[in-house]
Order: sequence, then C-alpha cells, then structure tokens
Amino acid sequence: MALLQGKRILFDIDGTLIDSTETVERSWDIWATEYGVDYHEVLKVCHGRRTEDTVARFVAPQHRIAATARQLALQEQADLAGVSALPGARRLLGALPPSHWAAVTSGPRSLMAARLVAAGLPEPQLLIGAEDVSTGKPNPESYLKAAAGLGFQPQECLVVEDAPAGVGAGRAAGAQVLALTTTHDAAELADADLVVADLSCVRIEVTDEGVALIT
Repeated sequence: MALLQGKRILFDIDGTLIDSTETVERSWDIWATEYGVDYHEVLKVCHGRRTEDTVARFVAPQHRIAATARQLALQEQADLAGVSALPGARRLLGALPPSHWAAVTSGPRSLMAARLVAAGLPEPQLLIGAEDVSTGKPNPESYLKAAAGLGFQPQECLVVEDAPAGVGAGRAAGAQVLALTTTHDAAELADADLVVADLSCVRIEVTDEGVALIT
C-alpha cells in the first residue's frame, strides 16, 4: 500500500479525469493540415500544454498565435463526440466534498467545463484554465494559483496528473504528485511520487486533516 496525504487535491482534467483523445486529435489534425504542420510532431508536444504554447512552436509570426489558439478552442468546443469519464474519476470526485478539490488545466475554462459536463462529471468550484496564467505547464504558476485559491500552500496539496509537463508543474510548485499512465508511459512520469494506471487504482479518504490517496 502507498499513501499520499494533503489538505486538498488539484486535478488536471484531460487525460486525468476525462478521455478527450478523439476530439483533441481530430482538432489538431485539421489544424496541422491547414497550416502545413507535421501532425505527428504536434502530438509529441501538445499533451498537457496550453494550446497557444503548442501553436507557438509551429506558427509564426507571433501575432497569429492567439487567433489560431482561439480558433482551435472553438473547434474543440463544438466537437465533444467521444468525450468520456476515465475509470475511477466519477467515484473519486463523488467521494470528495466540493471544497476539497480544484481543477487545473492547460485548456480554456469554457472548453474544459463543457468536457466535464459531456463526461457526466461535476464542475469544480475552482477551475484554473489557460487564460488564468501567463506561463503554462510545466511552469508551476497554475498550481500555485489553485492552491492559493483554496486557501492552502502548494506543499499542502496533492496534484493528480497524466502528462510530463503537468507532473513537472506540480513538482515545481512543491506539491506531492500522483501520475496516471493514461496518456504517457510510466518512464515519462518518473518524477511523480506515485504512478498508477488510472484513478480506478486509487481510493480516497477524507480525514479531519484533509485527504489521503491510497493505492
């Protein structure tokens, strides 16, 4: 048995709580074709990062990046086919008081809220999205803001992630990190404190001190 204990839990969304692989890959495929970009190279770097940060790697000049990112977000929001809850996500969130968790995503808030609804999962009271930070994951800014928004230090929080960029962000914030191999191999997530297949491998206990994740 392995145990992580903290005051609150900060969840990534895509690849952690929901499976949106189909719509994400469809949208990036359409975009890559339109801009003459190698789709497979895009897939190597897009997971766990803000759209504008991925776009910036492939598109110039700089003034086109924001408009292109907005276009992609609208395209993804209009295409929710295949979005579903990942194993264990519904059970785990159902066991948590709303005040005990937040979501921290590299996507726009409106898109992530729409995906949570499509997957039949509850919306968090606090959702930190791409527009809330100046620098995306693996920079820790998003996790620092989420912890502060819940009224705790990041060192008191547990981060749940699926991508190397997110694991890096959680670690840089000073949080303990549970990583899921839903989108990446365990070797790519080795910086996490614990690595499991998905949330069906985890049970949660709400304690007087906060929360515990048990694997």
